[in-house]
Amino acid sequence: MSLRVVVPPHPLIAHWLTVLRDGSTPSPLVAAAMAELGRWLTYEALRDWLPQRTVPVQTPLAATVGTVVDPSAPLLAVVQLPAALGLWEGARPVLPAAAVAHMALAMEAPAPAVPRWSLDGLPAQIGERVGVLLLVPQIATGRTLLALLERLRELGVEGARLRVVTALAAAPGLQLLGEQMPELTLYCACIDPEVDAEGRIRPGFGDATLRLTGINARTCLG
Repeated sequence: MSLRVVVPPHPLIAHWLTVLRDGSTPSPLVAAAMAELGRWLTYEALRDWLPQRTVPVQTPLAATVGTVVDPSAPLLAVVQLPAALGLWEGARPVLPAAAVAHMALAMEAPAPAVPRWSLDGLPAQIGERVGVLLLVPQIATGRTLLALLERLRELGVEGARLRVVTALAAAPGLQLLGEQMPELTLYCACIDPEVDAEGRIRPGFGDATLRLTGINARTCLG
């Protein structure tokens, strides 16, 4: 098996990624761009993934057969805090019935790093029929996403029932994921070629949390 990375050739995805990349884009519009990327990438991720079933339908003129999403197959959205909340704002209307788990962690440097969890909202058990959509803001070195995936693997979640949605991915991070999680399927708006010495994607779109909120730990307001 090999890592499957899908970059949908959709003009709206390309448009909103460009808005997100622009360093002059204000935080409210960054939030809108993240939400739109979350919406369209989730649509693409669900295209051949959501379980369906046929049902009889009576139109005003005749009986026919239609297809609906199978309500007996539960879905779980796992959202990396804080920046992936932007993606989830767009994905939520696409998956209104999904349960939601929030995750937050930091990777202790230097590598190999041990994840420091500040929030682990995963349920104690995730059934075998539950589809899991993991939303992360971007994939640079891949270490943070790998820690999230290993945490899900502890609960038996891997393979075809797991998909990842992210705004942007870097080639080095994808290489690491391909070595460690070759069965993974991932959707992103673009693949950038490199990560700099500080672990930032180049050209990228900068710090996802700072771009989304407009503040960081050193910001003074008022």
